[in-house]
Amino acid sequence: MSELRAAAETAVRQCLALESDESCAVVTDDKREPIGEAIYEVASEITDDAVVVRYPPGETHGSEPPEPVASAMAGADVVLAPTTKSLSHTRARTDANEEGARVATLPGITEEVFTTGLDADYESIAAHSQDLHDQVADADEVRVTTDAGTDITFQVADREWLQDTGIVHDGGEMSNLPAGEVFVSPSSADGTFVVDGTMRPHGLLEDGQQLTFEVEDGLVTDISDDEIRETVEGAADEVGDAAYNLAELGIGTNVAVTELVGSVLLDEKAGGTVHIAIGDDAGIGGDVEAPIHLDGILREPTVYADGEEVELPEA
Repeated sequence: MSELRAAAETAVRQCLALESDESCAVVTDDKREPIGEAIYEVASEITDDAVVVRYPPGETHGSEPPEPVASAMAGADVVLAPTTKSLSHTRARTDANEEGARVATLPGITEEVFTTGLDADYESIAAHSQDLHDQVADADEVRVTTDAGTDITFQVADREWLQDTGIVHDGGEMSNLPAGEVFVSPSSADGTFVVDGTMRPHGLLEDGQQLTFEVEDGLVTDISDDEIRETVEGAADEVGDAAYNLAELGIGTNVAVTELVGSVLLDEKAGGTVHIAIGDDAGIGGDVEAPIHLDGILREPTVYADGEEVELPEA
């Protein structure tokens, strides 16, 4: 518990800056209870108005939590959510932010990722994120290529690039923990991207294993992997083409993550990587709601903003 305690201290005190006169809701599930309890223990030492809310793991990443959980989130000043399935791209999280809560989601967090991923200098992460943001913020078009076969161009239009630094000190803000990325929900995209890093449900891909996705007019039109295709098709039965939406382009800025470990939560933050997601983007500046948000991590990308090569953070 001592290792969990140190990470919980970082999350509650440094990242969220919980104060004694604030309320805190810790949202967890049956599989992440030890992490939730560690966070709650620290929070309850700071404020008398702390609760831990536990529910069965959601069916998919982006599934809405039960209404009592959503209500607890919306009613708190600070929300920390170590859960098996991600709450990042849910209306419950968005509603909590709109009510003024500071929110940190920890989707798919394991005890190992919790203890190692929060052993980082978050001021350094914020500086790398700002430097990267300055390079891409005004670009109309971003192109990503890799030696593995990726060549995809994103139209940004009026979409805003966001930063996930782990520092969540102002009402209405949210971050993943562990943190470290600059990301956007593009207005459209065309091309091919090849995932050769980490992607659910496979975790860390084996050497030579690649997942190929074709994209036209902002929609994924072909998926090489059977399991991922079936997941997207299942979501499409519910929401149609929204499930195939090219939802996100993200660039990792956490230089403390020196190698991929198979956790999307941690690996998408690795400095110098790119991740591309399918599905919901309503929580990150887009207008598509879907019950899935699937991130795939690309190793050793080259990124161009309006034709100029972007200097990526390096571990």
